Amino acid sequence: MGSGFSHGRINPATGLNTRLEDFVNTLSKCIDRAIAEPVDLVLFGGDAFPDATPPPYVQEAFATQFRRLVDAEIPTVLLVGNHDQHSQGNGGASLCIYRTLGVPGFIVGDRIETHYIQTRNGAVQVITLPWLTRSTLLTRPDTEGLALAEVNDLLIQRLDPVLEGEIRRLDPEVPTVLLAHLMADRANLGAERFLAVGKGFTIPLSMLTRPCFDYVALGHIHKHQNLNPSNDPPIIYPGSIERVDFSEEKEAKGYVLVELEKSCVKWEFCPLSVRPFRTIEINVSEEDNPQNALVKAIGKRAVKDAVVRLIYKLRSEQLDLIDNNAIHQALNEAHSYTIRPEFVSQLARPRLPELGVGSSINPMDALKTYLENRKDLRDIRAEMMEAAQHLLAGYGENWLELEESEEGSTEEQKDVSELLEGNTKTQLRLL
Repeated sequence: MGSGFSHGRINPATGLNTRLEDFVNTLSKCIDRAIAEPVDLVLFGGDAFPDATPPPYVQEAFATQFRRLVDAEIPTVLLVGNHDQHSQGNGGASLCIYRTLGVPGFIVGDRIETHYIQTRNGAVQVITLPWLTRSTLLTRPDTEGLALAEVNDLLIQRLDPVLEGEIRRLDPEVPTVLLAHLMADRANLGAERFLAVGKGFTIPLSMLTRPCFDYVALGHIHKHQNLNPSNDPPIIYPGSIERVDFSEEKEAKGYVLVELEKSCVKWEFCPLSVRPFRTIEINVSEEDNPQNALVKAIGKRAVKDAVVRLIYKLRSEQLDLIDNNAIHQALNEAHSYTIRPEFVSQLARPRLPELGVGSSINPMDALKTYLENRKDLRDIRAEMMEAAQHLLAGYGENWLELEESEEGSTEEQKDVSELLEGNTKTQLRLL
């Protein structure tokens, strides 16, 4: 909560960014379902805010929703993610305030620990595995002189016995959930690849696939996915509850509802209706009327209440043909939008196959082929062909004689060809 503000606007009625209101709305839907069931336990997988020091009004928006779980007497585990930590773990975490205040039924998972929780319908064991930094399990001398991959391997070596120690203390008769904020080695990444590059390490899936775990609930990756299709145990990223940016444009957003028994788990991904993101990308560089092409492309997409980005390619000389007011009017129904024109380089035109190296085509046919593929020269095509005819008239007979005569040397043919080409280019430039 508090991210993606650049894709929103200020709501004059509340003074809040509309993207914050979107996140509050989707979070409230999750908690509505939890209270309506009612569920026995809520697990939050971490990354409540973009950083450990969110503005007070963002903290208040988060706390107001989770307070509803306290009122409903639903126990809740809040796991600490990488964005919740201050200075990579050296300075506490934003969620620890709930433990300090002694919020009833709230457990903050900021360390590797097993929590025995009694719910309305029985007990459950939750092992919390927060986002780990090298300072969590290693000292500076341990990592001195090591490459990043070597540090990664050493962290996993240190983590394995610590996790094993928690597993050995489990009650084998009670359902067990591993709640972890981590990067698993087979996960498909979302926006977090831009938000936390190089700040963590990857956990092998084999460390999570253990018979003692009935369910593995994961945080960190924004894209919903099941890393263990056999569901033994299910290893689930529910994903984020709202889109952060356009890298998540096509991702479904929602939460996971789980029915948990010992050695028997059923889970369901519950989609949320979230703010749509739309990318409209079009190349109008070859259009006679680029303005109409742009408006038509916008009209084909559902832009109402969506976050839209329009990306269009055009030639520099087409700028005067674009009416920006008309484009803004066409995007008026969008929640917010950005417009990004991109110039097509005239120096990087693709070569025509007919005019490639080794092709045997006479100069007039070559010129005709070239002009037919240049829409911007359509109005003077006939004049250029006529001018070319005049240029070639003085050399035509000699050219034919060289082509037909066996005595014509290759060098002579090359000289005439270069002369024709040079004069043709000069005439075209003058036109």
